[in-house]
Order: sequence, then structure tokens, then C-alpha cells
Amino acid sequence: MSIFKKVLSVGSGKLASELNDVVQAINDKEKEFELFSDEEIKVNFQDLSQKLNGDPQSIEVEAFAYIREAAKRTLGQRHYDVQIFGGLVLLRNKIAEMKTGEGKTLVSTLPISLMALFKKGVHVVTVNEYLAKRDAEWMSPIYNFLGLEVGLIHSNQNPEEKNQAYKKDITYGTNNEFGFDYLRDNMAISSEQLVQGELFYSVIDEVDSILVDEARTPLIISGKVSDSTKWYSEFTKIVKGMKRDIHYEIDEAKKQVHTTELGVEFVESKLGISNLYENTKTNFIHYLTATLRAKTIFVKDVDYIVADGQIKIVDEFTGRVLEGRRYSDGLHQALEAKENVKIQDENQTLASITYQNYFRMYENLAGMTGTAKTEEEEFVQIYNLEVVEIPTNLPIQRADQQDAVYKTNKAKLDAVIEDIKLRNQNGQPVLLGTVSVEASEEISKILTSKGIVHNVLNAKNHEQEANIIAQAGKLGAVTVATNMAGRGVDIKLGGNAEEMAIQLQINENELDNPNYLKSKISELEENVEKEKEKVLSLGGLYVLGTERHESRRIDNQLRGRSGRQGDPGESRFYISLQDELMRRFQGERIESIMNKLNLPDDERIEQSMVTKSIERAQAQVESLNFEIRKNVLKFDQVLNQQRDVIYKWRRELLRSENINDLIEGWLSDVLETVANNIDSYKKSYENLEHFNELVENELGELLSDSVRSKFLKNLQINDDLDIYKDLENLFNENKKQDIDNFWNLARGSALSFIDQSWKDHLSEMDYLRSGIGLRAMGQRDPLVEYQNEGYDLFEELINNVKFSVIRILLNFDKTLIVQKEKNIDDNVKEKVITKDKIGRNDPCYCGSGKKYKKCGLVDKCIKKS
Repeated sequence: MSIFKKVLSVGSGKLASELNDVVQAINDKEKEFELFSDEEIKVNFQDLSQKLNGDPQSIEVEAFAYIREAAKRTLGQRHYDVQIFGGLVLLRNKIAEMKTGEGKTLVSTLPISLMALFKKGVHVVTVNEYLAKRDAEWMSPIYNFLGLEVGLIHSNQNPEEKNQAYKKDITYGTNNEFGFDYLRDNMAISSEQLVQGELFYSVIDEVDSILVDEARTPLIISGKVSDSTKWYSEFTKIVKGMKRDIHYEIDEAKKQVHTTELGVEFVESKLGISNLYENTKTNFIHYLTATLRAKTIFVKDVDYIVADGQIKIVDEFTGRVLEGRRYSDGLHQALEAKENVKIQDENQTLASITYQNYFRMYENLAGMTGTAKTEEEEFVQIYNLEVVEIPTNLPIQRADQQDAVYKTNKAKLDAVIEDIKLRNQNGQPVLLGTVSVEASEEISKILTSKGIVHNVLNAKNHEQEANIIAQAGKLGAVTVATNMAGRGVDIKLGGNAEEMAIQLQINENELDNPNYLKSKISELEENVEKEKEKVLSLGGLYVLGTERHESRRIDNQLRGRSGRQGDPGESRFYISLQDELMRRFQGERIESIMNKLNLPDDERIEQSMVTKSIERAQAQVESLNFEIRKNVLKFDQVLNQQRDVIYKWRRELLRSENINDLIEGWLSDVLETVANNIDSYKKSYENLEHFNELVENELGELLSDSVRSKFLKNLQINDDLDIYKDLENLFNENKKQDIDNFWNLARGSALSFIDQSWKDHLSEMDYLRSGIGLRAMGQRDPLVEYQNEGYDLFEELINNVKFSVIRILLNFDKTLIVQKEKNIDDNVKEKVITKDKIGRNDPCYCGSGKKYKKCGLVDKCIKKS
């Protein structure tokens, strides 16, 4: 079948008609390019950068033909036509939906290599560090052959190592690491600490996992704040006594909990206070909300596990532990109190961003996954990413059976075990997917009691993830996996010889033997091939789901592990009316049907009507979750606009040699405010003495006593007073004293004030956000209220930063700098001007007039300068 017809068959005909000619043109180059030497291919490929003119499509035919030839010569793999088509889709900033085993990693080398010719950096994003390292090493021969350099970022690198990795043409890493590096760059205090560089082009592997599943969870860098752990313990005890539907109500569909009026009164009585909302020093609502959510919404071994005396978050979509991640808004502390483990100090947000806003900053963005079409509306609305289905190279042979529905969980599990037992007796490999750690361990116990040998892959043993999944296709293998753990690793029928050889090399302590791996793989491959034939004769890999996930996409991912590259396979989901999804949606309706049919508990029904009801329930949840993610984005957009302003200032202060325009713009704003205030006094003063007093007071906010006194001596205070011009002259005179130190002080103090003010602002915004939902009770839109109050807070931040920096510069005195340098040279760093040590309540030596404890940050700036 032609590429055009294949793409038509999956519904992308319009795009196929546009790209079919391009694929054919690339194929036409193949014979010609096979005649080039290795060096000619490298040189010719690099020369294409001269033809770019900002348009990657202008060189796509030649570039893709060279990349295909490089893959053939280095990896012995040739890009199929459908893979070329997938590469063209990625080059056009779209999402390529490709089924498991269709070679997404190889496809990505096409747009990655071409876009690397821009020399602006290409970022390849994966869901974990294992895959980032594997893919970087696996595809490096292609890139190196074409004259491109590859870097890898990971969590254990120091800034210098990271910087070097980002300087390469292509950089592999995880979504977490790219996001956190962006935040860390925007907390740097010197340009030497910056690592990430330009956000030019990114290809995201498993794009649905990153841009949809993790979209609600912001990346947060935080610092410790004062101890508040006692209140979490106190409120945990209080909420234990609260009763559902009396003191609180749960919205199971939205996974939210709300306190009733009786609940508020209950808490007030326990605390011995009259009004829960009035205490300004202790945010009781914050502690109540967090501990009540911990009690009612978050379930141990489903949402989190307790390991090594810590609460560890379990990713609801992959079943992996999210190492190092903590819930925000006090929820993590509440869970620690609930499980009686050590409560860690609560953190204050220093920097944060959602994946939604981070990845939308890339100039060019593309993604790959096996399942995205069901979420296309979200990809288009939020990221402007169209989803294109890429046809398989060989037809899919997997048989997807109707769901088997039972009344009770026990009846369902009995049927699941019986099915596994029969398949296992024949030797057919079985992959069993569960929705939680708890469910996987329950099934594992039953399998053990029945004498069925199996492997378990969940959040508690994720270190063995790749190896367990890689061997799930062996003859007689039974693998129990939480959700879609192991994404990115192919299940090969008969087993994976390379993974087996690596494990043997480790077990037999042959790591120093360079020939061991190659000979062992060759030895194992013969046996693997024999096993594969047996597995094929048994029908391939059997995938069994023990529960429907709330997202159809996750179910499709589980199914997609079987039937790779035209192999036969089979899948089936077992469901009970006691499953969470069925309990929340549609369960009663289906139960009434089963009751009318007078079916016993252990008899199942398999009807398309039931399957459609389940899919309707999933569609409801997907729609609800989409609305939640859109709402998160709307709220984060308020902070995102503010973040853009702050980070733009920081970039200019760190990277620009000349910051005159920025600082002088701030000067103009501050002086205009002062001038307007003084102009207003001209209309209301009683006499000249009164006017003089008003002017002095106004200047007292901006100038130190000594500077103000000197400044006023040369000032004619009358109705013709032009304070703007006079203060501007003072600024310029100070600048002339020592222009280098003046601008160094401006740069350093601006960064200090921005960082401190932004940190405080984030805390205020967190506090505002935590209580804003209550505004709905007063018939006010929480989002509008958040926007308005957030704007007022940010305007105050902006004005304070400008005012603080300009105040420092208007009080600049070269003699202070000279004295400070002399003291440092004399190793008397504590001595400032005439004092042995500045007290916290003494005036800061910079001349601002502020107490040192409030202005002492400038000390660091002057030392630096």
C-alpha cells in the first residue's frame, strides 16, 4: 500500500496529499546519496545550513535523505516511508501519533538533525533519565556521523557540566530537568551561572504524559520557612473526628472536599476560638483544607506510598514514584502527619512554572506518542499542536476483546486469575495492568498463592522497570504492572537478548570484559528466536487490564503493548461495578441491567452497550479533567504574565553589558511619581514654610538625611520648583563620580531587590490563591478576583523595586565605595566607614536612610562590585 493510501486510511488524507510528493522526492535521492563517501555526506549535510534562510522546509528533501543514509551506515536501520512521513509531521510542529514499536526514536532523528543546523540548540525531552540516556547513546552514531554533537542533562550534574551539555547541537533530558534548569537560570545572580540558553526547538517523547497528565502539577523551587509542623499534627487530630456529610462533603467526580457550616463550628470548638476566618497570624483555613484533603481524597498505596520514613508521590498515570517531588499547599505535610512520619518543614515558593507555560515558550514545538488523538482538542487549544495519526508499517494483528463485566470485585479477580492460569499453562506471555500499587500487590499475593511465577512492576520496585518490561514477552512470562510503567521500552516476543545479556554481565561480574556483551547477545539470540516462534503460535502477548482507567488514552497505551510491528496479540479488560470509575459514573445503570437479566455475581456480561457506557463515563472524566487543566492554566496565566516581566528584567540585568536604558526608565517612573506628588502640594499648601515641609518629607522617602540636607541647600522651593530635573541632575552627578561602580551597584541592587520582592510576592499570591475559592460564595468570580488583586500586588512590587534601586543610586557616594575597598584590602571586612560592625537597626552605610536589616542586601552587591 502506498504512503498516500496508508495515511488516508487513518484519516489524515489532506496532509498526506501535501507530503506524499515530499516523501517521494526523498526516496528519489536515495540511489544518488548511496554513492557518496562518509565524509561527503557529513560535509554536504553541514553545507545545507547555508541554504536554510530561516525555513527548515526549504532543505527537508536533501536533509532527510542524508539522515536516512547516515542511519543505514551507522545503525543498519533504514527509515521506512511512514517514518519519513512522521519526521515531516514533527518538522511542521505537530504531534505524530505512532503505535508502539513503530520506531518513534528513529523517526525523531530526522527533524532533530535538520533543526540542529540552525545552531540554536535542539532539546529532546523524555519522561525519565533512563530513556534520556538510552536514546542519546542509541542515536548518537547518526548525529556524530552528520557532524553534530550530542549532550545529556541529568539531576546529578553541576552547573558547568550542564552548561557544556546545553552548548551541544542536541541536548537530551527529562521534562523535569529542562523545566527546573529554566527556573534556576532565572534565580542566577551572575551570567556565568546561566546554563540553558535559547528555547528554540523541542521534540517531546510521550508528549501526552508530559503536556496532559502532568499539566496540573507545577514545577516549584522552594526554600524553608518558619516551622509550622505543630499545626499539621493538631489539625490531623481534629479532622479525625469529622464525619462525612455532617462536617464535610466530598465531590467524588472532581475529587474535592468542602467543609460544611457544622464542620467549621466543630473545628472552632476544638481550637477554642470564635471565628476560624479571623485569625491573621495563623492561617487555620490552610491547615484545615490540607489535612481534610489528606484524610478524605488521598489514599495510601494509590496516590502515595510510605517508604524510608517518607511520603513519596505515585504518578497516577505511570505508577512511578516521583522522586524528590512534594505536594504543595501544605498537602505533603498533612500526609506526613496522617501517616505519623517526620513532618518536613513547610516550604516557601522561590520560583515556579507549569509545563503548560514552560513548553509554550519554545519557538518550535513537536511531540510523539502512541496515544494522543483522544486529547487533540486540548493539544490544539492550549499548545496549538495538531495531532496526526501515522499509519503502521505493517497492519495491526491484535484482537481487542469486549470488556468482561462482573457485579463484584471478588468475582472479577477470580475470573482474572483463572484466565491467567489457563494462558500460563500454555506458555502464552501475559501482561497484567492495574491502576494502583495496592491492586498490583493484591493480585501478586493471589498469584503467589496459586503457584504462578510472576514479576511485579510498581512504584516500589521501579529500579528494575526497563528489564522487567523488556522480558515481559518471554515464553510463560507473567508480568503485573501498575498502569503504563515501562513506557518507552518495547516488549519483544521471546524476550530481549540485549537486556538479558546486560543482566548476565552484571551478575557474572564481567563488566570489564569488552567482548562479553557481544558474544552473549549472539549466543542468546538463537534461543530468543526459537521462543518467539512458540509465542507467535500461542497468539502473541496477552494484555489483561484489571480495571478501566478514567482516561481512554491510558487504556489504549496498555493495549498498545501487544501487537507491535505486525505481531499477533490480544487484549481484554475485566471490570466490576465496584471499580472506582464505575462507582463514580454509570455503575448504577449497568447494575440495574444485570439485575434485570437476573445474572449471578460470578457471571459476566460482554456487550457493546456496556463498553459504550464505560467509554461515555471516561469521556465525562476526560472532559472534567480538561476543564480543571484549563482552569489551572487560567490562574497560572496571571502569574505567568508577571513572571515574564520579572524574568525579562533579570535577563537584561544579567546578560546586557549596558543597562542604562532599563535603569533610566525606572528613574523616569520614580521621579515622575515624586514630581506629581509635589505638584499636588502646590495646590494645597498653606504657606511657603508648609510647602517646604511637604517637599522635605517627600524627599525623605528617597534621600538619606545627609544627601537630602545637601540637596535642599541648592534648591529654590517655590511654585516654579522642577523637582524632576533637579533629582535627575543629582542622579547624573552621582554617576559621574565613578561610572563603573555606579552601574555595578545598580545591577547588583536591582537583582537583589527583584529576587527578594518576587519571593515575597509568590508567597502572597499563594496565600491569595488558597482562599480565593471562597469568593464564589459571595457571588464573585474567583478568577476575576485573583486577576484584580494579583495585579494590585504586582503593581506594588514593580513600584517598590524601582523606588528601592533609584533610592540607592540617588544616595550613591564614591567615597563609601573607596572606603569599603580599602577595608577589604586591609582584611577588616567588618569595618564600614567608622563603625566596627553595623547593627541591625543602624542606618545602612549605603546612605539610603533605611535600617541595615532592611537594606543590608546591598552590602553583598558592593562587595561583589
